[in-house]
Amino acid sequence: MTEEEHYFTADPTVAFRREPVTASVWGVDLTLDSGSGVFARGRLDVGTAVLFRETEAPSRGHVLDLGCGYGVIGLAAAVASPAVRVTAVDVNERALLLARENAAALGVADRYRAELPEQVDPTTTYDEIWSNPPIRVGKQALHDLLLSWLPRLAPGGRAVMVVGKNLGADSLQRWLGEQGWPTTRLASAKGFRILETRRG
Repeated sequence: MTEEEHYFTADPTVAFRREPVTASVWGVDLTLDSGSGVFARGRLDVGTAVLFRETEAPSRGHVLDLGCGYGVIGLAAAVASPAVRVTAVDVNERALLLARENAAALGVADRYRAELPEQVDPTTTYDEIWSNPPIRVGKQALHDLLLSWLPRLAPGGRAVMVVGKNLGADSLQRWLGEQGWPTTRLASAKGFRILETRRG
């Protein structure tokens, strides 16, 4: 298993080294800690950068950051708008630790919770879901993940995802529609699609 693949695991075994990441997204400057064994260690990955560049930050409501990593999407949303509350979920406990530490450092810990999926109240609904989903977990695991969280969208809510074209973005868009989740393409850049799924 490569170090990059460890971010799918609950307790990465690679030695823990924090690495700072700075990014200017959605009109806010962020300084975050990433770390070994966590997705996009030491950088803002290209897909997430495209997501930020092609969208506007959520302005209010309860946002779910699905597969949060060290927290960049949900934290950017919380910093950009004081009317946003964020629940961030990941299976990687090291990522959650970093996300919580980053929230505290940014002064948004009162509106930001980072938890394992099983720790989240299953009856909670979300106005928006934002995600750079873990495509490489495999098609079935990805489908199961999306079908377990999309139903938690509030009526009229939406999910915004960034997916690589070469990793099946177009087929994922069709599949979501077939499952009763109408999905449109908001943008396409640098080999990535920005998909928006709406709940009727």
